[in-house]
Parts: sequence; structure tokens; C-alpha cells
Amino acid sequence: MAGVYFDELTVGQVFQHPLRRTITEADNVFFTALTHNPALLHLDEEYCRTETEFGQRIVNSCFTLGLMVGISVGDTTLGTAIANLGWDEVRFPKPLFHGDTIRVETEVVDLRESKSRPNAGIVTFLHRAFNQKGELVASCKRSGLQRKRPAA
Repeated sequence: MAGVYFDELTVGQVFQHPLRRTITEADNVFFTALTHNPALLHLDEEYCRTETEFGQRIVNSCFTLGLMVGISVGDTTLGTAIANLGWDEVRFPKPLFHGDTIRVETEVVDLRESKSRPNAGIVTFLHRAFNQKGELVASCKRSGLQRKRPAA
């Protein structure tokens, strides 16, 4: 188990996740097709080259969100999460393109005891993803129910 127990977390704690990922065309097209998203912004290179400000296809934002959160799991919640409770304040200030590499950092922004489960607490993480240029490309707050360290 690589995750952290609720009672080992502190507000303001920041995780710099060592796992990085270069996004490929296959990632974007496959994810977009799997989710039945027909947006030309993700699938039609000619349309994007001639009709958009980007000049190329952009990465599906739902893939970006899932990848950002997924990269964080090994260091934060793997084996210690009980449930994901929600995603809030999801933002994509800059687009990602095929070939971009992202890195992720996670900050603990809130901790509170669970009222219904004495063995758990509710943690709010702020995830931030950056491209290879250091530009913020995605962020979100994620709340989860996290196990406390088992009694000895």
C-alpha cells in the first residue's frame, strides 16, 4: 500500500508526484471514441488546423481530468481510500496537445472527521497538472473518504 492514512495528512501538505506522462494521439482518440464524444476538436485534424485557434487537435478534458487524478493515487489514496466523494472546481486553463507531457502535484486543502465512520475522515485534495513548459493545464478539488490508521 502506497497511500496515506487520513491521520497522517496535514492541511498544506503538498505531494510532488514523480510519475509523469506524455499524452499520445492514441490516448486521446481512443478515450474520445470510448466515451462516444463526437467533438471535432478531438478527432478531426483538418478541422482543427483550419477552423480553430489551436491549429491542431486538443486532448479530451475528461481524459486530462482522469489522468491528473490517476497520477495522484499511488502517493495519496492507494489502499487507504474508502470512496471518492466528488470533484469540484474543475478547470482547464490551457489545452493539452498530443505529445505534451504532464506532471501533477496534489495539496491537502481540508481535513475533517467523518460523523458516521469513526475509522475514517474526509480529505479534500487540490490537484494541479502542468505541461512540460510549467503551464497550469488542469486543476480540481477532490473529496474522498479516507481510512484512518488501524489501531495497533
